[in-house]
Amino acid sequence: MRDQRTVRCTYYLESEIPPEKAAALMAGEQSSGTFVPVPGESARIRERHAAQIVEVEELGVCPPSLASRAAPEKVRAALVTVDFPMENIGTDLATLHTTVAGNLFELGDLFACRLEALTLPEEFVSAHPGPAYGIGGTRELIGAAPGVLIGTIVKPNVGLSEDEFRLVVRELARASIDVIKDDELMTDPDYLPLERRVAVATEEIAAAEQVTGHPTMYAFNITGDLKGLRKRHDTVVRAGGRCVMLNIPVMGIPALEWLRSFTEVPIHGHRAGLAASMRAKGVGIDYQVWQQLARLAGADHLHVSGLGSKFYERDAQVTANVQSLLAPLGKTTTPLPVLSSGQNVTTPAPTFDAVGSTDLLMLAGGGVAAHPDGPAAGVRSLRAAWAAAVDGVPLTTAAAGRADDGDTDLLHAVQAFGRN
Repeated sequence: MRDQRTVRCTYYLESEIPPEKAAALMAGEQSSGTFVPVPGESARIRERHAAQIVEVEELGVCPPSLASRAAPEKVRAALVTVDFPMENIGTDLATLHTTVAGNLFELGDLFACRLEALTLPEEFVSAHPGPAYGIGGTRELIGAAPGVLIGTIVKPNVGLSEDEFRLVVRELARASIDVIKDDELMTDPDYLPLERRVAVATEEIAAAEQVTGHPTMYAFNITGDLKGLRKRHDTVVRAGGRCVMLNIPVMGIPALEWLRSFTEVPIHGHRAGLAASMRAKGVGIDYQVWQQLARLAGADHLHVSGLGSKFYERDAQVTANVQSLLAPLGKTTTPLPVLSSGQNVTTPAPTFDAVGSTDLLMLAGGGVAAHPDGPAAGVRSLRAAWAAAVDGVPLTTAAAGRADDGDTDLLHAVQAFGRN
C-alpha cells in the first residue's frame, strides 16, 4: 500500500517540452524513475515509491533563465506541485534535502528549477526537536524584557589584536547591549584564536554586568572543521559563554543538527552563502523552504536580511522571511528572526509596520558603532527608535521630543543616518 504521508513541493520550472512532461521527468528523477526503463522497476515500485504530480499551472513563455545543452529562444514556464512519499525519505533531513533539492537542478530539459514551497507531514516535523531556546529562551538567558533585542557585530570583522578586541567588547558590553556576535569571517585565526577570544569576551562581559546590571549574550563563531565542532562548543560553554554561532549553509544542515544534539547554549544561525542557492529566479530554493530545514535542525536564531538593507532582497521578501520564521512549525519552539545589514534608527518604523512584531533581534553594526556620541548612545537611540515605531510616533517627532527633554541620542542618530 502506498504511504499516504507525503512531502509536498512546489517548483517553478521552465522547459522546451510541455510542462507536464517536464514535471514527470523531474519527479521520476527524484523518486523511482530514470531516463530509460530499467529491470526491476516494477508496477509495485512505481505505485508505492514514484513521486506524483499534483498540479501544473502554466505561466506562459519566456526566455530561458538557465543555460543548458540546447539554446531555445523561448521556453514554457510553469508552477508544478509534486508529492513525494514519506516512505522514500523517512525522517532524515539530509535525505529530505537530497530528494527535494538534489539532482533535479542538473536536468538538461529544465531551463529553470526552483523550489518555491515545502509542506512537511506532521510525522516528519515531530521527529525533530527544533530549537532548544528560540525567542523565549534567548530572552530568559539575558533577562531581556519584551521588545526588540538590540545587537551588533564586532568590527573591524577581522584583523583585531587581542588588546584591540578587548577594548571593542568592553565598550559594547558597557553600552548595555543585548547581543554581540562575531562576524561570519571570524573563526579561529592564529592572531586571535577562538579560545582567547572566548576568554577575553566573557571576562569583559562579566565585568560590564557588574557595572550595568545588564547581561549581554555573545555569539561566538564556531564554524570550522567538523571534527572540532564539539570541542569549540565546549570551549565556549566552559568559559561561561551564552551562545554559539554557525554558518549554516557552509557547514550544512546535518552539522547544525549534530550541534543541536549536544549544545548547552542557543545556536545563532548565520546564512552566509545562502544567496548562492536562493538569489537567482531560475534555480535554487526559497528562504521559506530553507528556514524549515534550519528550524528542524535546531537553529535558535536565524538571519533574515533586513528592511532597507545593503543586500539584494527587497523589503517584501525580507518581511516574508520574518513571517515564515514566526509562523508555527508543528510544536517546535519559534526561532528568533535576526535583522542585519545596514540597520539603524531609520529602519525600526518600516520594519514594525511590515511585520507587526517585536520578537526580533536587530543587529546594527554602524548603527551602533558609528553613532556620533559612541556605542552606548547608539544602543539607546535604537531602543528609542523602536519605542517610537511601536507607539506610532514619527521618528523625527520622537527625536525632537527627546531632545527637548535633554536626551539627544536619537536626534544625533537621525542626523547621522537619516535618509532624504
